[in-house]
Amino acid sequence: MELTISTPALLFSTVSLLMIAFTNRFLAIASLIRDLHDKFRTNPETVYVDQIKNLHRRLRLIRNIQIMAVLSLLVSAVCMALIYWGKPLIASYLFGLALVLQISALVISVLEISISINALQIELSDMEKELGHRRFDLFALRSRSAATPDTPE
Repeated sequence: MELTISTPALLFSTVSLLMIAFTNRFLAIASLIRDLHDKFRTNPETVYVDQIKNLHRRLRLIRNIQIMAVLSLLVSAVCMALIYWGKPLIASYLFGLALVLQISALVISVLEISISINALQIELSDMEKELGHRRFDLFALRSRSAATPDTPE
């Protein structure tokens, strides 16, 4: 396989998208932690502590995703320089390393997203109990409410 200078550059766009997406997630989670911390100060309940621990774990995962993505970008840039300087063998190994770093970031992102979904399921479980459903289904609730409108005709 011939490695050209544009091949490692392909990773730049995916790394940029990963960084934007997970920086936004990081900021949203940090805001949630601040809100929960304020709630805890006024009403110290263990549920707030458990939620903050979960969010803190997600922040660590996001940090690792971002580190892997930035390292992938850095290694890709060095790979491009080595191709330019005529060192294709070393460049091909570094390109492989950049791919492994990016794959690692994506795998960690799947883990973080699954933790996020589990947290939402726990959060919505009290609604399920109150509504008497086995699982929360917003669309089923919406279709039932559309079938029985609030205003009589």
